Amino acid sequence: MAQLFEPPRYIAVEGPIRVGKSTLARILADTMQARRILEPEDNPFLESFYAGEPGSSLRTQMHFLLQRYQQLSPLGPGRPYDPVVADYIFEKDKLFAYINLSDDDLAVYNQYYQLFRPALPTPDLVIYLQATPEVLRERLNRKNFPAERQLSDEYLEEVVKAYDHFFFHYSQSDLLVINTTEIDFVERSTDLQALLQRVSEPIHGTQYFLPLGSQG
Repeated sequence: MAQLFEPPRYIAVEGPIRVGKSTLARILADTMQARRILEPEDNPFLESFYAGEPGSSLRTQMHFLLQRYQQLSPLGPGRPYDPVVADYIFEKDKLFAYINLSDDDLAVYNQYYQLFRPALPTPDLVIYLQATPEVLRERLNRKNFPAERQLSDEYLEEVVKAYDHFFFHYSQSDLLVINTTEIDFVERSTDLQALLQRVSEPIHGTQYFLPLGSQG
Protein backbone atom coordinates (compact mmCIF):
# COMPACT_ATOMS: atom_id res chain seq x y z
CA MET A 1 0.00 0.00 0.00
CA ALA A 2 1.31 3.46 -0.88
CA GLN A 3 2.39 5.55 2.09
CA LEU A 4 0.01 8.41 2.83
CA PHE A 5 1.41 11.92 2.52
CA GLU A 6 1.98 13.59 5.87
CA PRO A 7 2.00 17.40 5.49
CA PRO A 8 4.84 19.35 7.10
CA ARG A 9 4.24 20.33 10.72
CA TYR A 10 7.00 22.92 10.93
CA ILE A 11 7.28 25.33 7.98
CA ALA A 12 9.69 28.25 7.77
CA VAL A 13 9.48 31.06 5.22
CA GLU A 14 12.72 32.80 4.29
CA GLY A 15 14.13 35.46 1.99
CA PRO A 16 15.65 38.97 1.99
CA ILE A 17 14.07 42.06 3.48
CA ARG A 18 10.63 43.07 2.10
CA VAL A 19 10.26 39.91 0.02
CA GLY A 20 6.97 39.01 1.74
CA LYS A 21 8.03 36.49 4.41
CA SER A 22 5.72 37.70 7.17
CA THR A 23 2.70 38.02 4.88
CA LEU A 24 3.06 34.50 3.54
CA ALA A 25 3.79 33.09 7.02
CA ARG A 26 0.57 34.67 8.31
CA ILE A 27 -1.48 33.24 5.44
CA LEU A 28 -0.01 29.76 5.90
CA ALA A 29 -0.49 29.84 9.67
CA ASP A 30 -4.14 30.88 9.26
CA THR A 31 -4.72 28.16 6.68
CA MET A 32 -3.03 25.45 8.77
CA GLN A 33 -4.42 26.75 12.07
CA ALA A 34 -0.80 26.79 13.18
CA ARG A 35 1.18 28.78 15.68
CA ARG A 36 3.03 31.65 14.00
CA ILE A 37 6.54 32.68 15.05
CA LEU A 38 7.52 36.15 13.87
CA GLU A 39 11.10 37.26 13.50
CA PRO A 40 12.09 39.65 16.32
CA GLU A 41 12.26 43.29 15.25
CA ASP A 42 12.73 45.10 18.56
CA ASN A 43 16.52 45.24 18.36
CA PRO A 44 17.74 48.38 20.18
CA PHE A 45 20.96 48.40 18.12
CA LEU A 46 19.34 48.15 14.69
CA GLU A 47 19.01 51.87 14.03
CA SER A 48 22.67 52.50 14.85
CA PHE A 49 23.61 49.59 12.59
CA TYR A 50 21.62 51.04 9.67
CA ALA A 51 23.36 54.37 10.32
CA GLY A 52 26.77 52.66 10.10
CA GLU A 53 27.93 53.51 13.61
CA PRO A 54 31.24 51.80 14.58
CA GLY A 55 30.83 48.75 16.78
CA SER A 56 27.11 48.43 16.13
CA SER A 57 27.35 45.35 13.89
CA LEU A 58 28.41 42.89 16.60
CA ARG A 59 25.94 44.27 19.14
CA THR A 60 23.12 44.06 16.62
CA GLN A 61 24.00 40.53 15.51
CA MET A 62 24.45 39.13 19.02
CA HIS A 63 21.12 40.60 20.11
CA PHE A 64 19.36 38.96 17.15
CA LEU A 65 21.13 35.67 17.83
CA LEU A 66 19.89 35.57 21.43
CA GLN A 67 16.36 36.62 20.46
CA ARG A 68 16.09 33.99 17.75
CA TYR A 69 17.45 31.28 20.03
CA GLN A 70 14.97 32.19 22.76
CA GLN A 71 12.09 32.07 20.27
CA LEU A 72 12.98 28.73 18.69
CA SER A 73 14.41 26.80 21.66
CA PRO A 74 10.93 25.82 22.97
CA LEU A 75 10.47 23.93 19.67
CA GLY A 76 13.43 21.66 20.47
CA PRO A 77 13.37 17.94 21.33
CA GLY A 78 10.31 16.89 23.32
CA ARG A 79 8.13 19.78 22.16
CA PRO A 80 4.40 19.24 21.60
CA TYR A 81 4.10 18.53 17.89
CA ASP A 82 1.61 21.24 17.04
CA PRO A 83 1.80 22.93 13.59
CA VAL A 84 4.22 25.86 13.47
CA VAL A 85 4.93 28.47 10.78
CA ALA A 86 7.94 30.78 11.26
CA ASP A 87 9.04 33.66 9.06
CA TYR A 88 12.75 32.82 9.41
CA ILE A 89 15.20 29.97 10.00
CA PHE A 90 17.94 30.12 12.61
CA GLU A 91 20.68 29.79 9.96
CA LYS A 92 19.61 33.20 8.68
CA ASP A 93 21.39 34.74 11.64
CA LYS A 94 24.73 33.31 10.59
CA LEU A 95 24.15 34.36 6.98
CA PHE A 96 23.90 38.00 8.09
CA ALA A 97 26.80 37.61 10.51
CA TYR A 98 29.08 36.71 7.60
CA ILE A 99 27.89 39.76 5.69
CA ASN A 100 28.10 42.27 8.55
CA LEU A 101 30.88 41.23 10.92
CA SER A 102 34.65 41.56 10.77
CA ASP A 103 36.76 38.40 11.05
CA ASP A 104 37.53 39.09 14.72
CA ASP A 105 33.88 39.71 15.59
CA LEU A 106 32.83 36.67 13.59
CA ALA A 107 35.16 34.46 15.64
CA VAL A 108 33.38 35.59 18.81
CA TYR A 109 29.94 35.22 17.23
CA ASN A 110 30.61 31.69 15.97
CA GLN A 111 31.35 30.39 19.47
CA TYR A 112 27.82 31.34 20.56
CA TYR A 113 26.20 30.14 17.34
CA GLN A 114 27.81 26.70 17.63
CA LEU A 115 26.63 26.49 21.24
CA PHE A 116 23.01 27.32 20.39
CA ARG A 117 22.37 25.55 17.06
CA PRO A 118 22.35 21.88 18.21
CA ALA A 119 19.48 22.58 20.63
CA LEU A 120 17.15 23.84 17.89
CA PRO A 121 14.89 21.89 15.51
CA THR A 122 15.08 21.94 11.72
CA PRO A 123 11.90 22.76 9.77
CA ASP A 124 10.16 20.03 7.81
CA LEU A 125 9.81 22.46 4.90
CA VAL A 126 11.49 25.77 4.08
CA ILE A 127 9.89 28.14 1.55
CA TYR A 128 12.50 30.46 0.06
CA LEU A 129 11.10 33.65 -1.48
CA GLN A 130 13.38 35.27 -4.06
CA ALA A 131 13.35 38.77 -5.53
CA THR A 132 15.82 40.96 -7.40
CA PRO A 133 17.54 43.87 -5.61
CA GLU A 134 15.55 46.25 -7.81
CA VAL A 135 12.22 44.77 -6.73
CA LEU A 136 13.29 44.85 -3.08
CA ARG A 137 14.32 48.49 -3.38
CA GLU A 138 10.94 49.36 -4.87
CA ARG A 139 9.17 47.63 -1.97
CA LEU A 140 11.43 49.33 0.59
CA ASN A 141 10.60 52.70 -0.91
CA ARG A 142 6.90 51.85 -0.84
CA LYS A 143 7.05 50.94 2.87
CA ASN A 144 9.04 54.12 3.53
CA PHE A 145 10.53 53.13 6.90
CA PRO A 146 13.24 55.71 7.74
CA ALA A 147 15.84 53.20 8.98
CA GLU A 148 15.43 50.91 5.97
CA ARG A 149 15.88 53.80 3.54
CA GLN A 150 19.51 53.95 4.67
CA LEU A 151 20.25 50.52 3.21
CA SER A 152 22.42 50.96 0.14
CA ASP A 153 21.79 49.28 -3.19
CA GLU A 154 25.16 47.56 -2.79
CA TYR A 155 24.10 46.08 0.56
CA LEU A 156 20.79 44.82 -0.86
CA GLU A 157 22.63 43.18 -3.74
CA GLU A 158 25.04 41.51 -1.32
CA VAL A 159 22.15 40.18 0.77
CA VAL A 160 20.37 38.76 -2.29
CA LYS A 161 23.57 37.04 -3.45
CA ALA A 162 24.17 35.60 0.03
CA TYR A 163 20.65 34.17 0.18
CA ASP A 164 20.91 32.65 -3.30
CA HIS A 165 24.28 31.09 -2.47
CA PHE A 166 23.02 29.71 0.84
CA PHE A 167 19.91 28.10 -0.58
CA PHE A 168 21.73 26.79 -3.65
CA HIS A 169 23.64 24.57 -1.22
CA TYR A 170 20.80 24.03 1.27
CA SER A 171 19.91 20.39 2.05
CA GLN A 172 18.83 20.35 5.71
CA SER A 173 15.13 20.00 4.84
CA ASP A 174 12.74 19.96 1.91
CA LEU A 175 12.87 23.30 0.08
CA LEU A 176 10.36 25.14 -2.13
CA VAL A 177 11.88 28.07 -4.05
CA ILE A 178 9.55 30.85 -5.23
CA ASN A 179 10.57 33.86 -7.28
CA THR A 180 8.20 36.62 -6.16
CA THR A 181 9.09 39.17 -8.85
CA GLU A 182 5.91 38.39 -10.82
CA ILE A 183 3.86 36.93 -7.95
CA ASP A 184 1.52 38.79 -5.62
CA PHE A 185 -0.12 36.68 -2.90
CA VAL A 186 -2.09 39.62 -1.54
CA GLU A 187 -3.55 41.08 -4.73
CA ARG A 188 -3.66 37.95 -6.90
CA SER A 189 -5.84 35.23 -5.39
CA THR A 190 -4.98 32.78 -8.17
CA ASP A 191 -1.29 32.93 -7.18
CA LEU A 192 -2.17 32.39 -3.52
CA GLN A 193 -4.49 29.47 -4.17
CA ALA A 194 -1.95 27.81 -6.45
CA LEU A 195 0.72 28.09 -3.75
CA LEU A 196 -1.54 26.76 -1.00
CA GLN A 197 -2.37 23.83 -3.26
CA ARG A 198 1.33 23.19 -3.91
CA VAL A 199 2.21 23.25 -0.20
CA SER A 200 -0.58 20.72 0.47
CA GLU A 201 1.16 18.29 -1.91
CA PRO A 202 4.40 16.33 -1.36
CA ILE A 203 7.62 18.34 -1.69
CA HIS A 204 10.83 16.31 -1.73
CA GLY A 205 14.31 17.78 -1.92
CA THR A 206 14.50 21.14 -3.70
CA GLN A 207 11.61 22.14 -5.94
CA TYR A 208 10.56 25.35 -7.72
CA PHE A 209 7.15 26.97 -7.94
CA LEU A 210 5.63 29.36 -10.47
CA PRO A 211 1.84 29.81 -10.77
CA LEU A 212 0.66 29.36 -14.34
CA GLY A 213 -1.16 32.67 -14.36
CA SER A 214 1.57 34.75 -12.75
CA GLN A 215 3.06 35.95 -16.01
CA GLY A 216 -0.19 37.63 -16.89
